Parts: sequence; C-alpha cells; structure tokens
Amino acid sequence: MDAHLDEAGVDEATGRRANIRNGHGAKTVQTEVGPVRIQVPRDRAGSFTPRTVPKHARRLDGFNEAILSLYAKGLTTGEIAAHLADVYDADVSRELISRVTDSVVDEMEAWRQRPLDRIYPVVFIDALVMKIRQGQVANRPVYVVVGISLDRERDVLGMWAGTGGEGAKQWAGYLTELRNRGVEDVFMVCSDGLKGMTDAIEQVWPQAVHQQCVVHLVRASLRYTNRKDWQKITPVLRDIYTAPTVAAAEARFEAFAAQFGDQYPAVIRLWRTSWPQFVPFLDYDHEVRKVLYTTNIIESLNARFRQAARRRGHFPTEQAAMKVLYLVVQQKRRGGGSITGRVYGWAKALNALILAYGDRITI
Repeated sequence: MDAHLDEAGVDEATGRRANIRNGHGAKTVQTEVGPVRIQVPRDRAGSFTPRTVPKHARRLDGFNEAILSLYAKGLTTGEIAAHLADVYDADVSRELISRVTDSVVDEMEAWRQRPLDRIYPVVFIDALVMKIRQGQVANRPVYVVVGISLDRERDVLGMWAGTGGEGAKQWAGYLTELRNRGVEDVFMVCSDGLKGMTDAIEQVWPQAVHQQCVVHLVRASLRYTNRKDWQKITPVLRDIYTAPTVAAAEARFEAFAAQFGDQYPAVIRLWRTSWPQFVPFLDYDHEVRKVLYTTNIIESLNARFRQAARRRGHFPTEQAAMKVLYLVVQQKRRGGGSITGRVYGWAKALNALILAYGDRITI
C-alpha cells in the first residue's frame, strides 16, 4: 500500500497526497488450515490491488507451503505466528502451526526409506553438530550422505542423528542401510577422514575407493601451524595436491617434509597417515579432480542446515531437528541453488570413471 500511494504522488494544486489510506476491509479466506479472518487495507481512490490476497479472492492456496517454508528457514512456531499476524493480520495459533509442520513427518519417513539407484559413482559424506534435548541439551552429530548418480543428478541419500560416537561399526550400519535400499556399488566415497570410515566402506562396498577431502586435509594442516607461516605453507601444499601424477606428489611432499618437518612434525604425520586416502583422485585430470577431491557439495548443504538451526538454539526432540533438515533438503530455490539437481560439468567426470571402472558401469 505504501508503494502504491507513493506512485500516486502529490497533487500540485493542493500540495497534498493524490491518494491516501482509507481504513481496512475485513474478510474471511479459506485456507488449508481452516478459515482465517484478515484485514485488507483500502485507499481513498479504490485503485489499490492487494498482491498477497487478491480482490474478491476467498481462498488462499499455499498456506501450508508458506508455513513450511518459514519453518525450513529456521523460524520457530512463535515467530511464524507473529509473521502471519504481520503479513495477513491473521491470528494463527502456535499449536496449529505445529500440526502443519508435523504433517510432513510421515512424508519424511517415506523419503528416508525410499529406494535408491543401483550405482552411484561418487558419494560424499560429512557430519554436523546440532543441539538436541535429551533430558538436557546435548550436542548430537547428524550424518549426511549425498550421492551423484550416473544421470548426474545430485541427491541426499540419507540423514541420521548419531549418539556422539564415531566408528567403523556405526558407519557400517548407516552405509548398510543405503545398500539395503538399493545401492549395490559405489566407485568413490569422499569424506573428511571421519574415524572408522575406511573400514566401514570396505565392509559394505569392498571395491569402493575412499577419497580424503583435500580441503579438510589442508585446513587440518593449518591448525597445527603458526598463522605467520601460512603464506609459505599453503603454496607448497597446493603444489602437492595439484601434482600431475602420484610420483610427482610424493616427491613434492618429501620436499615439504624436509623443509617443515622439524618445525611442524604433526603436519607431516597427518599427511603420511592420510596419504592412502589422499592420492586416488590424482589418477584423473583437473576437471575430474574438481568433482572428486572436495566435499564442498555437502558443505554447502550443511551451511543451510546450520542457518536453519542457528535461530532455534536447540531442538526439543530428535524428530524436530530431522524435520527441519528434511524441509531444507526439499526446499526449491528460484534461479537454481537447490540442494538436489543436476551437476554441471559431470559428463567429463563420468567418461573418466567409465574408463576407470569399465564393466562395473551399466547405463
């Protein structure tokens, strides 16, 4: 209304606004949660056309979707009720909003048990921490698995709220669940070196290669070094993970160890321990490496998860936390940027994987 009145401008003869407010008109609109009484602003000239609820409209479609979208963005039920009161001048209770958000629980459980593709060339695994009440508020890890299919479709394959411990047995359970849902083969699993991951992968997909996320490896290395030395260390590390061959990477690492080994032995130990999981992606060219060597795909997802969880502080139950994460995954963004969708530049990576894994791929 303010924008509409500004467009009308000022009457030059009187020096007053050409159009002004003229109170409100009340009406009841039917929504997915029942009838809602709203106040619609009016102007003196009668030229204002409401955008949210058009003139003569008696039904407001997408009310549930609006509530779920706000919930996925991290708003609490109280904040959503206040927002609806501001936008629609509607009195919607927190209990009603809770019923709307709870309506997705069955849908979420069906999604978590849905069948998956037989083959995923690349799978990314990561974890984030959320505050969930268990008698008292505690930090709980939430494990997330994202896969890229042969049709270059990116999708969240699974999410689990853990109990705090990481190990081969726990990870084997999560990965076995994916296998039971249809994932018979994975060529490469990219993670940040979570404890027990390599053993779990070997139990579930014996032929899969475990690729250490290089970005995490570099970050971990810098945590063991003085900030003043970062400008000297990061170019050398970049030379290692951009080496044209495994032999060249080994030679560059030995030179790095000779230069910084006495000063930062923990960094050298970290790289030697991670080396078997670090080198697999060096068998591919630059374009393929960009897809394989980092978990950035899943980290961007975790960033949205954290954004949705930050405003809440903590969740009353595990189901409440998983419900928000599920809505974040399902949320579609205009102009791209959605969690699921096609991976651009995947064709070249897929061709390289076909050459590498040959008869294991059926298209």
